[in-house]
Amino acid sequence: MRIISGQYKGKNITAPSGLPVRPTTDFAKTGLFNILQHRIDFPYCSVLDLCSGTGNISYEFASRGAASITCVEQNGKCCQFIRSTMQMLNYKPVQLLCMEVTRALRTLTTSFDIIFADPPFDSDLIVTLPELILTSGKLNTGGTFILEHRSNHPFTGKVKPNETRVYGNCAFSFFEQNNFIFALDGNN
Repeated sequence: MRIISGQYKGKNITAPSGLPVRPTTDFAKTGLFNILQHRIDFPYCSVLDLCSGTGNISYEFASRGAASITCVEQNGKCCQFIRSTMQMLNYKPVQLLCMEVTRALRTLTTSFDIIFADPPFDSDLIVTLPELILTSGKLNTGGTFILEHRSNHPFTGKVKPNETRVYGNCAFSFFEQNNFIFALDGNN
C-alpha cells in the first residue's frame, strides 16, 4: 500500500501477510481524497476510522495533517500494525481502540468531523452503521459519515446517502449529519 498525497506522499507501507483485510485500492483512495480535499480543512479535522484494517485510510488523513485520528479495529494483529506504522510515521494525535465497532461507539465520549467506515462487505455493519452513526451523537454538526461498500449495495433502510461515488467494485457513500435523508416508508 502506498500513501498517495501529503507529507508522507509516496511512502510504501507493507502490511504483514495473513491479515484479514481488504485494503482500499489506490484508485478508490485517490478518488475519495480528491473529493475530500475540496470539502474539508484537514488540519482542523477530527477523524474516526471504523474497521481500520491496515490503517490505510488513517495514514492518508495523517499525511494531510488531520488534527486527530481515532482508529477502531478489533483484530489484534491489525492493531499492532497500525500502532507501529503510526509510530514510524511519527504521527502523534492518534488513538487506537482495539475493540468491536458498536462497543467503541458506546465507549467514545467525543464527536468527530469525519467518520469513515470500511467494514467487511458481507458484514451486517454495512446495513446498520448509517443509522447508528447519524443518531449516535458521534458526528459533529456539518460532519460527514463515509461508508465504503460494494458498488452494487442497495440502501434499503430508512437512512439514504446524500451521495455515492463508485470506483470499480467498491463505492463510497456520503451521509451528512446536518442533512441526512430518511426514506419515505410510511413509518416516519
